[in-house]
Amino acid sequence: MLFLSTWFPYPPNQGSKTRAYQLLKALAQHHDVALVSFEDVPLRPEWLEVVERMCPLVEVIRERPFARPRLRTWLGWLSLTPSAVVAGYSRRMADRVREVADRWKPDLVLAMTFAAAPYALQLGGVRRVVDVDNLLALMLYEEYMQAQGPLRRVRRYVAYRKLRRYERRLFSQFDLCLITSALDCGRIREYIPLREAQIGLVPNGVDLDYFAPNGRTPEPDSLVFTGSLAYDPNRDAMEYFLQEIFPQIRQARPAARLTITGAAGRAALRPGLLDEGVSFPGYLDDIRPVVRASTAAVVPLRKGAGTRLKILEAMGLGTPVVSTSKGAEGLRVEAGVHLLMADRPAEFASQTARLLGDPGLRASLAEKARRLVEKEYGWDSIGRQFERMVDGLA
Repeated sequence: MLFLSTWFPYPPNQGSKTRAYQLLKALAQHHDVALVSFEDVPLRPEWLEVVERMCPLVEVIRERPFARPRLRTWLGWLSLTPSAVVAGYSRRMADRVREVADRWKPDLVLAMTFAAAPYALQLGGVRRVVDVDNLLALMLYEEYMQAQGPLRRVRRYVAYRKLRRYERRLFSQFDLCLITSALDCGRIREYIPLREAQIGLVPNGVDLDYFAPNGRTPEPDSLVFTGSLAYDPNRDAMEYFLQEIFPQIRQARPAARLTITGAAGRAALRPGLLDEGVSFPGYLDDIRPVVRASTAAVVPLRKGAGTRLKILEAMGLGTPVVSTSKGAEGLRVEAGVHLLMADRPAEFASQTARLLGDPGLRASLAEKARRLVEKEYGWDSIGRQFERMVDGLA
């Protein structure tokens, strides 16, 4: 196998890296896997050692996957070429992939996300798999529908049309496209002419041993949101929460406080949204202590695509979740059974305040959510299902 990654797949400290790491780990158990990856952040030696124990051959391209000069970015908006709006093409990555393929002679190549997909297509005589992860064209369409102002709407619409054409042309050339939910399997059929055999359902999951409850009582009236605010859907979710929801929660529960993890922190938010009830611990190597210590995890997402690992990880840790329907979409959850769900600010605030004040409800949600992830979303079982799918193709 040849594994092409947009992100270096360790440590698994955000959604895309976690998925890349877990799929690589599943393949490496019974196959010889070579990895070629961009260096999205400076690598520590111990991270490289973990991956080298799984892969006999590891090649790292010392470039960030989406780095491109500002001039090329603006020219891309003016171009009619669909790929001009997507990530810049790396000659170094293309050359290295060909060199490794000549040495490795892979039976199958797997590209993690649309950014790595073009390098897989340059190889002949192999089966090709792409991990779609997020349907970015549909995400851009949602942003177009929500955009304020004519210029912003035009830009979003042009980007959506370009990316839709690009994804349609790109993904149709692969033998297998991996999709994270049954919902997205239906969506991708609507705008990409794929055969049924080209679509493979591989959900996101959670490491059930790593994300496990420890039996400790959480701190009263404590909320947590995990995720970098440098990612626009996360930033939008927190600005929405702090402006329209959190003040109502504080009226009902004056002691309520919120912890927001992630490297971007308060600098990513508009001024005037914060009070003494919000804290920013910054980037955390291990988010488990903070999530376990919280009475509830809030996921007030209004945009984005794919399925949210932050919900699965909170469920694994035994921390109840309050989410919008957008945040929980694609997951096989039932509102009121596995989590609480609300889309209007007043309802979201009411549900959160209710959860903070009801230990019995928290215990019921936590127990049933943990049972759900054990049954449906353990990475070990997902990895075995994925491996069988790839074996059948190869």
